[in-house]
Amino acid sequence: MVDLTVIVPAYDEEDRLAPTLEAIRTHLGSTEEAATWELIVVDDGSTDATARIAEAAAADEPRVRLIRTPDNRGKGHAVRTGVLASRGRRVLVTDADLATPIEELALLARRLDEGAAAAVGSRALPGSRIAVRQHAVREFMGRAGSRLIRAAAVPGIRDTQCGFKLFDGDKVRAACAESRLDGWSYDVELLHFFRRRDWAVAEVPVRWAHQPGSKIRPSAYPTVLADLVRLRWHHGDRARLAIPLLYLLAAFVLYGGLWGGLGHTYLADSGSDQTQWEWFFAVTADNVAHLRNPLFTHLQNAPLGVNLMANTVMLGLSVPLAPVTLAFGAHVTWAIVLTGGLAVTACSWYWLIAKRFVRSRWAAALGGAFCAFAPPMISHGNAHPNFLVLFMIPLIIDRAVRLCEGERPTRNAVLLGLFLAYQVFLGEEALLLAVTGLLLFAFGYAVADPDAARAVSGRLLRGLGVAALVAAPIVAVPVGWQFLGPQSYHSVLHGEVGNNPMALLEYATRSLAGDDAKAAALSVNRTEENAFFGWPLVVLSVIVVVRMWRRPLVRALGFTALAAAVLSMGRNIPLLGTDRTLPGPWRMIGDLPFFESVIESRVAMVCVPALGILLALACDRLATRRLRSERERSHRLLGWAALAVAVLPLVPTPYRTVERVPVPAFITDGTWREHVRPGRTLVPVPVPSPADVEALHWQVRADLGFAFPGGYFNGPYGPDRIGIYGPEPRLTSELLRKVHETGKLPEIGEQQRRAFRADLRFWKADALVLDPDVNGAPLREAVTALSGQEPKKEGGVWVWDVAPSH
Repeated sequence: MVDLTVIVPAYDEEDRLAPTLEAIRTHLGSTEEAATWELIVVDDGSTDATARIAEAAAADEPRVRLIRTPDNRGKGHAVRTGVLASRGRRVLVTDADLATPIEELALLARRLDEGAAAAVGSRALPGSRIAVRQHAVREFMGRAGSRLIRAAAVPGIRDTQCGFKLFDGDKVRAACAESRLDGWSYDVELLHFFRRRDWAVAEVPVRWAHQPGSKIRPSAYPTVLADLVRLRWHHGDRARLAIPLLYLLAAFVLYGGLWGGLGHTYLADSGSDQTQWEWFFAVTADNVAHLRNPLFTHLQNAPLGVNLMANTVMLGLSVPLAPVTLAFGAHVTWAIVLTGGLAVTACSWYWLIAKRFVRSRWAAALGGAFCAFAPPMISHGNAHPNFLVLFMIPLIIDRAVRLCEGERPTRNAVLLGLFLAYQVFLGEEALLLAVTGLLLFAFGYAVADPDAARAVSGRLLRGLGVAALVAAPIVAVPVGWQFLGPQSYHSVLHGEVGNNPMALLEYATRSLAGDDAKAAALSVNRTEENAFFGWPLVVLSVIVVVRMWRRPLVRALGFTALAAAVLSMGRNIPLLGTDRTLPGPWRMIGDLPFFESVIESRVAMVCVPALGILLALACDRLATRRLRSERERSHRLLGWAALAVAVLPLVPTPYRTVERVPVPAFITDGTWREHVRPGRTLVPVPVPSPADVEALHWQVRADLGFAFPGGYFNGPYGPDRIGIYGPEPRLTSELLRKVHETGKLPEIGEQQRRAFRADLRFWKADALVLDPDVNGAPLREAVTALSGQEPKKEGGVWVWDVAPSH
C-alpha cells in the first residue's frame, strides 16, 4: 500500500501530458501530503505519442506506471482500469489537462481528514475561482447537464463533472468493481454508488481554468443522458421505475383506439373539440414556423380573426411541440398531449405524495393514479387537455410548502413564480381551480392547527409576493392581449351548470361501473362529468377522515373535499326527492372576476387531489402499520377490501373512437387554390360554427392555406363584448344554419340576396363550397337562389365562384 495514487486517464494527449506529469511529480515530491505515492497513466488506446511520453516518465521515476488498453474504450473504462490497479489508501483522479492545479489537492485531502469518503472539486460553489471560462454554449450545456444529473442520480452535488476528485482508496475500488459505464458519466456512477452506501461525499470549491483541446463533443450530451437512464435502471429501485411505466401503459391503453388509427380515428365523445384542438396545435406551429404572433390569427372568423390567448391553445405545449406538429401532423401532437399529459400528471402527483405525505411507494402510486385517472379527469380526457395535463400543479404545491418550511425562500419563491407563469400558458381555468383548492385547504388547516398556520403565514406571504413579482412581467403582455387585444371579450356566460348532489355518488360513463343513462341524466355531456366518485369512495373518505381525525392534515383535506363538492353544486342546490332548492355558496363568488366564466360543476375537480391524498394516507397506514394481534390483521384485511370496493369500480375504460369523415379531394389535391386568391377567403356551406367544424379539419389538411369566416372559438358579442362560442351571427350564416338543421328551404327574396352580397363583401369571399353529404340538396338550392348561379362539381364538392360579383 501507498498513501496516495494519482490516476491520469489519457487519450491522444501528447501535447499536454508531459507538463502535467512533471507538475504532479514536482508537487508530490515537495509536500508532505503523501509520504509514499504512485502515479498511474492509463493510455486509452491513443493513436499519437501519449504512451511514449508516459513510458519516458516511468523510466525516469519508478513510481510512475503506464497501463495501456488496446482500444479506445472511453474515459470511464480508463479510470476504472487505473483505480482497480491502484494501491493507494487515497486515490486522486485528475484530467490530463490539469485544468484544476494539483496544488488544490490539499483542499480535498482536508475533507477526507474530516471524515468524508470522497471529495470532489467544484466549479459551481461560492469560493470557486474560474480563471478561463468555457464557451458560453458549452457552459450552458454543462449547467443543464448538472441539474439533470442532480435530479437523476447525485442530489446535492452541484458539479459532478469537474475532473479532480479524491477518494478513499478501498471504497473507490469497491465502487469501480461494480461500475459499468465506460463513457463520460463514469464519475456520476461512482458518486451514485457512494450515495447508495451512505458514504459521505464533500464538494470543495477549487481553482479551474478551461484548457484548449477538449475531447468532449456535442454528441457526448445525449450519450450522458442515455447513461443516466442506464444508471437509474441498473442501480435504481425497479419499483420506482415501474410505477411511471405503469402510468404510461395505462394511458396508452385508454387512448389505444386513437393511436391505432392516427389521422383516421376520432374520439367519439369529444364532440367538435378534437378538431378544434388539432387546429389550435396546427395554427400555433404555423405561427412559430413563420415567426408570426402566436397570440392571434386571421385563419378563422375572417376578416376579424381570433384572439388565441383568449382561447385555450395551451401555448406551453403547442409551442414546444411545434416541430412535432410540423413534421408529423396535428393529430400526432393531439395524441401525444393526451397520452403523455395523463401519464406525466400521474407521475407528478405520485412524486408529491411520496415526498410529502406517505412512506409506502405503492400508497403514493395509488394516490397519484387517482389524481390523474379519477372520473372527472377521464371525462375531460375526451376533449379538454387543459384539464387533463396538470403536471405543474403538484410542483406548484411543493414550492408553496417549501416556502412554509423556510427552505431557501428566495430561490423557491422565484421558482414558484416561474411555475405559475408556465401554468398560465397551460390552462388558466385549471390554475384558478387549483388556487381555489389551495385556499380552501389553507383555511381548513388554519382552523385545524392555528399555531402552525401563524408560524408559517409570514414566510408564505412574503414568498408569494416575490413569486407574483416574478410571474407578472412574464405573463403581462399575453394576459393583456387576452383581455384588451383584438377580439378579446370580458366573460363567457354559461348559465347554471352546477352538479346534482347525486352526481357525487354515481359512476361516470367511462368508469368500470358506469351507467351511460344515469351519467347522462346528471351531466351536461360526456366531457363535463365533473364528479361521479361513486358512493363507496365517498363513504370510505368519510371513514378515513374520522379514523385519522387527530391529524390536522386529514381534517384540512376533508374540509377541502367537502367545500369543493358543495361549491360545485352551483347557485341553487337541489333537495333530493323534491322540486325545491337551497341557496348554494357559489352565489358568493360566482359573480367575481374570472369566476363568472367558470362552469361551477368543474369545482368538483378540486376534490380529486384531496381524495387522492386521503386514499394514499389510508393505504399507507394499512401497508406500514405494525400488527400486534389477530384482530388487527382482520381489520387490515377489511381495510384492503374497502379500498378495493371504493377504487375498482372507478377504473377507467378505453375511450371510444370512430372513423373520421374523409376530407374532399377538392381540399386534399389542392384544387381549392384555383378558386381562392391570396388574401381572400373560402366560405364552407354552412358557415363554420361550434356545431359544424369540418372546415377546421379541411384547413389543417390544406396546410392552413386559406382563411374562412365563422369557426369554433371564443370571441366577443355585442357592444358589451360578452364572450360567446363562435362568431357573431350574420344574416347569411343564420339562414344557412337553419337550412342545415331543418332541411327546409325558406323564402329567399331580394332582401336575403342583398344581405348575402353584403356578407360576401365583408368576408372577402372568392368561393363557396358545399359537401353534398351534409343536407346537400336544400343547401345547394339555398346558395343557388342567393347567388343566382349554378354550382360546379369539383373534387367531390359543389363550388360557387363568387369573386366576380363583388
